[in-house]
Amino acid sequence: MSQNVTNRPRIDAEEILEGIRRWVEIESPSHDAAAVNRMVDKARDEMAAAGARIERVPGREGYGDVLIARSPWGEGPGILVLAHLDTVHPVGTLRDLLKFERKDDAVFGPGIYDMKGGAYLAYYAYRHLVRSGQTSPLPITFVFVPEEEVGSPTSRALIEAEARNNKYVLVTEPARDGGRIVTARKGVMQIWVKCIGRPAHAGARHEDGRSAIREMARQILRFEELTDYRRGITCSVGTVKGGTGMNVVPAECSAEVDMRVPDPQAAEEMLAKIRAFQSFDADVKLEIKANLNRPPYVKNPGIAKLFEHAKGLAAEIGFELKDVPLTGGGSDGNFTAALGIPTLDGLGVDGKGAHTDYEQMSYASLEPRTKLWVRLFETLR
Repeated sequence: MSQNVTNRPRIDAEEILEGIRRWVEIESPSHDAAAVNRMVDKARDEMAAAGARIERVPGREGYGDVLIARSPWGEGPGILVLAHLDTVHPVGTLRDLLKFERKDDAVFGPGIYDMKGGAYLAYYAYRHLVRSGQTSPLPITFVFVPEEEVGSPTSRALIEAEARNNKYVLVTEPARDGGRIVTARKGVMQIWVKCIGRPAHAGARHEDGRSAIREMARQILRFEELTDYRRGITCSVGTVKGGTGMNVVPAECSAEVDMRVPDPQAAEEMLAKIRAFQSFDADVKLEIKANLNRPPYVKNPGIAKLFEHAKGLAAEIGFELKDVPLTGGGSDGNFTAALGIPTLDGLGVDGKGAHTDYEQMSYASLEPRTKLWVRLFETLR
């Protein structure tokens, strides 16, 4: 790698902000493939202009395309940068609810914090190397996915395949709690519950019915009681649907349940417990489907070593880098950490309000965190 930085262009926070604005103003909710692909087009054009070799994998199951961009230099295992281009905000949010604007240090916009700001930082750092006439010791591969916000159902296999061909994974998810990065995440379990009873007239033949909603009510309490804050296990029934009319004993009821687990052992324990659940009413059929959507991301020695390296680089730049002991939110970093590949997450912008109508990033975080990306590219071997 060239060490001559005399003519290196300056990392410019205003230039970064303008680039992030362009990305944020292309609204891209996960379930709108055409909208996401407009954002894929933008990222493709900018990565290609920076000399990256582009691959585009067509979307499936109603989701947008996956974009892969590889540095033109280097061979063998390198650095994988994971980013997602989808957001939770529907098209129109920018106009009606959360316009792009700066108020002192806070810069607002849909998806600006989670995670277009961070995705742009990584791109800008890569382009900075290119503009400086440099290469990195290791090849760099970017994977931009279109449906991370809904669990990466179509991109997971590709993410894992790319990760196996790399030495490190850097994830552009937003920072936590004032700039902390992520070195451990809980696993995410998705559970679908269905109760099937027997319909009847609620007044004339009530005794003939078997209420699916009554059974579900008891199951809901059973699921909620699995929450154990001491162990870091949470269980939340998020949606419940059932019944056909006020005067009908309900024959069906369904629920969707979210569970977070701190480690693989807890995941196995909870899966076994849930799959053994039986109905309280023998005349009501209980169906449960559960899977571990994102495996736990545990801070192993490889991740700890990578974090200490990043912490040292941050100190050289002029700020203290800390990590979050364990966060409940999942990301694509869960997949790569579970494969045993050293993974650093939360390297995106600092800010707050992910998924809300006040989502914002910190302008002050742009320059130092971009410099950290540059130094990671320059020093990882």
